[in-house]
Amino acid sequence: MRNRSNSGVRLDYYQRLLNKTILKYQNPVTGLLPSSEENSHAWVRDNVYAILSVWALALAYRKTADLDEDRAKAYELEQSVVKLMRGLLRCMMTQVEKLEKFKYSQHVNDSLHAKYCSKTGKTVVGDHAWGHLQIDATSIYILSLAQMTASGLQIIFTLDEVSFVQNLIFYIETAYRTPDYGIWERGDKTNHGLPELNSSSIGMAKAALEAIDELDLFGARGGPLSIVHVLPDEAQQCQAILHSMLPRESNSKEIDAALLTVISYPAFAVDDGEKVEETRETIVSKLEGKYGFCRFLRDGYKTAREDRNRLHYEPWELQVFERIECQWPMFFALSVLDGLFNGREQQVKKYSEKLDAVMLKTDEGIYVIPELYAVLKDKVEQEYKEPNSQEREPLGKMPHKWGQSLYIISKLVQEGFLSPGELDPVNRRLVSEPKPDIVVQVVILAEDDYIQSKLLEHDIKVQTMSEVTPLQVFPARVLTQIYSLLGRNKKLGLTGRPKNEIGLLATSKLYSFHDQIFAFIPQMADEHLFYLPKDTILKLDMFANDVGFLSSNWKCLGRPLVIFPVSSDLNYLDVGHNPPGALIGTIRKLQSGYIAGTRVHLGNLDEFVTTSCITKLSFLRDPSHSEEVKNLIGDIFNKAPDVRPRLLSSTRMRVRSHSKSSVHGIVRRSRSIQVDPDQAQERGSSQASLQQSLKKLERGIAIPDDLPTRPMSPNLHLKGSLHPLHYSHHAPSSSPQLSHFFHGQMSFPPGKQESINIDELVDQLNTTEVLHEQADIVHYLYLHRGPNFEIKIDNKPCCIKELLVELYEKAGHWKHWGLVRHTAGMLRKRVEELALAATDLLVRQKQLSVGLPPDRERVVMRPLPPDDLASIIFDACGEDLSTASLTQELLIYLAMFIRTEPKLFNEMLRLRVGLIIQVMASELARTLKCTGDEASEHLLNLSPYEMKTLLHHILSGKEFVINTEHTNVEDECRLSVTTKNVGDEATEFAKLSRKPHLKMQKSMPRLDPHALEKEDDVESDRQGQWLRRRRLDGALNRVPVGFYPRVWKVLKMCHGLVIEGHHIPHSLTREMTPGEFKFALHVEMVLNKIPQPEYRQLMVEALMILTMMTENENSKLYFNQLIQVDKIVHVANGIYIKEQKIPDDVVELSKGAAGICLHFYDTAPSGRYGTMSYLCRALASILPLPTDMDANLDCSLS
Repeated sequence: MRNRSNSGVRLDYYQRLLNKTILKYQNPVTGLLPSSEENSHAWVRDNVYAILSVWALALAYRKTADLDEDRAKAYELEQSVVKLMRGLLRCMMTQVEKLEKFKYSQHVNDSLHAKYCSKTGKTVVGDHAWGHLQIDATSIYILSLAQMTASGLQIIFTLDEVSFVQNLIFYIETAYRTPDYGIWERGDKTNHGLPELNSSSIGMAKAALEAIDELDLFGARGGPLSIVHVLPDEAQQCQAILHSMLPRESNSKEIDAALLTVISYPAFAVDDGEKVEETRETIVSKLEGKYGFCRFLRDGYKTAREDRNRLHYEPWELQVFERIECQWPMFFALSVLDGLFNGREQQVKKYSEKLDAVMLKTDEGIYVIPELYAVLKDKVEQEYKEPNSQEREPLGKMPHKWGQSLYIISKLVQEGFLSPGELDPVNRRLVSEPKPDIVVQVVILAEDDYIQSKLLEHDIKVQTMSEVTPLQVFPARVLTQIYSLLGRNKKLGLTGRPKNEIGLLATSKLYSFHDQIFAFIPQMADEHLFYLPKDTILKLDMFANDVGFLSSNWKCLGRPLVIFPVSSDLNYLDVGHNPPGALIGTIRKLQSGYIAGTRVHLGNLDEFVTTSCITKLSFLRDPSHSEEVKNLIGDIFNKAPDVRPRLLSSTRMRVRSHSKSSVHGIVRRSRSIQVDPDQAQERGSSQASLQQSLKKLERGIAIPDDLPTRPMSPNLHLKGSLHPLHYSHHAPSSSPQLSHFFHGQMSFPPGKQESINIDELVDQLNTTEVLHEQADIVHYLYLHRGPNFEIKIDNKPCCIKELLVELYEKAGHWKHWGLVRHTAGMLRKRVEELALAATDLLVRQKQLSVGLPPDRERVVMRPLPPDDLASIIFDACGEDLSTASLTQELLIYLAMFIRTEPKLFNEMLRLRVGLIIQVMASELARTLKCTGDEASEHLLNLSPYEMKTLLHHILSGKEFVINTEHTNVEDECRLSVTTKNVGDEATEFAKLSRKPHLKMQKSMPRLDPHALEKEDDVESDRQGQWLRRRRLDGALNRVPVGFYPRVWKVLKMCHGLVIEGHHIPHSLTREMTPGEFKFALHVEMVLNKIPQPEYRQLMVEALMILTMMTENENSKLYFNQLIQVDKIVHVANGIYIKEQKIPDDVVELSKGAAGICLHFYDTAPSGRYGTMSYLCRALASILPLPTDMDANLDCSLS
């Protein structure tokens, strides 16, 4: 008989260790591992982590087998793994109805259970009796299934099981927007059953989605139907949200040791090396102890101060757990594995020694890892005084199977039986390796020959949709329909993938079915639902952003392919039927090989078939639903592409006299955007100059007779196509009888509504060719007769809704964006990506509010279905339908910015869209020197691209100017937003700002009369600069870096803070830690009670003064009182008025928000005469600050 090799002997030792600590508990029927001998509950997560060591030992035996006995042991261990994984699969499959519900609801009561009975496989607690929604548990199961299948194990046996696993993928792919109870099953750390968005769950889901994509679950014996599919956009969303949250775990946990499983083994979910290092360092610095790592700060589980008679904690008692949190040795094992995978020998040595020191020896002589170490009750006080000084005792499960498993895996790698790569056959560990530069392939397709010929006139050769055959091109919504068949299984009652929108990464692939290849147009190019794609410049800008997004997020084999359709819709042509210059310029950039810093390759579709990523739609071959496939696919592939009806007349435009409608101006009066009265005041001469600068906007336009025309739909109802700008924006107000129209909630005084003759309105609608008059009449009829009210236009019956649709199309054609937004609101149009945009903002920890504060503001705190969100927006905006459309539009832009420029949103917790709209209008009023009503009108008439540009300038704080630009139409101008060049003014401003406020006027030089106008412009720019800055920062809820943790320290030293009657209690410091997101939200909520943004910002400055005091006094101060923050501001304002010797009449005239002097609002924060100086003095007069023997105040704030 051969002698055993040293390696064989060592492996036999680990087999005995496994048998005595893990496998001896495995149930022979179900294959599950109970929590302990006394408790038969089997947790999904614990079972998976425990069985990983059995799989690892099987791999080691298979690799180093030198006897048949070793191969037999490897097989025996493998079958133990298969038994457990299939046992968990069977348990979950008994809850298939819950899985089906959860795909659509994401509700906690519809989630799969987190634990089952190890003896029967049945559920052990009710849906409401436990925090079952634990996405990380399902994700670690899917990740381990992928790894084990890739290593050669066959765990999945039937196609029904494949369908179930495919639906498990749908279950976890919304992890980035689904709050759950997390890895510790508690949700919010008070354990009151409140789910949270957890980084550890999102990271594990992202890893699972990437690991199992395109994997054949039958292994080498499988075929097309046993392959599972993951849409890449879902994993990318998880990655984006994970990066934005790290190193934070959730709202209530600023850090969690569980993130070690995300940044390292087993998930390797983070591909940003710097973010991995930052998270690792934060975990080590805040959670590492002598016996292990704390799970999270103020974790009360099994501590001496925990009340064992209840599961939940009272908020105030969380502070008693600080410094005595239990320490878990299993995180030492994870740190060893982290070091092994990353080649860090010192880290491996350090944590191996620490791990060996805390392991316990049983009576049988084997070493086991206890669940945790806790401070004894009689040593708690000493531990409070000197953390990590007291001895701890082991508590909980012994051995802790999860930790024991990680220990065994680390030993197998450490001793050379396995390499890191063998534990990771799907190569998760390589996720952070540098990727080659991505070249984005671009195809421009003309919808028909006419567009093709127009582009050819500019030497641009493109194919038409019909010329790309045998390839076929479809809109993204077709791909949504196709993927709705994925995972469908009638026997199990599974309906397949929910019809969620398809993202850009998915439409950048090619797809094959039988012998056909399909390409898909991105979602944003679809003009069926919302008006944004009608703005060609915005569409081109979004296209450039999409190309940049692909270059930085593409991970599939092959190159990404983007199709840009040039539609036959006239939105792509100007009034002269020529392609706009922006389109030609973009194509020229694409031809050069670069656009927005991204490498691109422009070509025909057939040229890219060999270099693109092609996904086989193998699931369409499933014989179980062949009839459905045949009908659905047949309908899709045999149907000609939709052609939108052309409702616009191409008749020659002409100026004609017409009588005013009795509802003249009714659309404009429905708007509710308010500009601050200080900025909306009448400015007579300025107004005249504005009228002079914009007078071309009021002219009629004559179109030459020889323009080419295109066939139009004969189904026109509204006459003519006079340019909307024939209608004066500043026409006289309507007749007295309509003076109450649309006031407040658009209500009429008794008897007034009947004074409008409907027949007269219909007659006027039949005769008028002016778009605005048509809009006023249709608006009135819609509101007071309803959308289905039938009238006759040219003796043809039609309903009001048809006229609205036609009005919407005509306004979009003439680029009259104010009317487009208004009619879109009346039609209740919802932007395609509304819910996705709101989710992008919310999951990046930005709360949203829509509507104008304080009465109509509605707060959105969690992701909502698209229709629910749209309903909230329309409700918040009331009858102002233009603002409802604008709110949706701004949400899209904010989401675009937070994806591409997240730094714009630093230190902003809530995005108040209503206030942002107000600020945009006030900025236009300031820049154009016009009234508030005119500014609102100009704001709503900005093109979507200019609206996006203006929003970007406001978010970034850049100065901007409004220019009038000529379009291709004779005599027509439009407003454009450009960055202001302030270089020439910087020196003069610097000189002015250095001079004391009182001496500024005396030091002003005498002005040359010829230079007077120029100097006035400089001074007007200078005046109001800080007031404007405070309004912007207040409206955007922007605070200084590190503001909320510093406020926590202030709260620690007093009984509480009071801001405008709203109390922030000292008790919050006992419930929450300084870096806890929940604390920041609470302070933000109180600050948001202040409706005036500039006043809110002064409150922030006053709080900063308080934080500086606490930092400079080294926390020696304590005040036995409530600190009235608003009192500090008002006292500072009084000191300022007194020192500046401002006369009483001037003070009265210059009162701003909350009675604070406008000059004080407009004072710079820093400097001897800055607001911070006055706030410091106010603070000294209010609070009992320490003084020396001579009663002098020792000030350390300067």
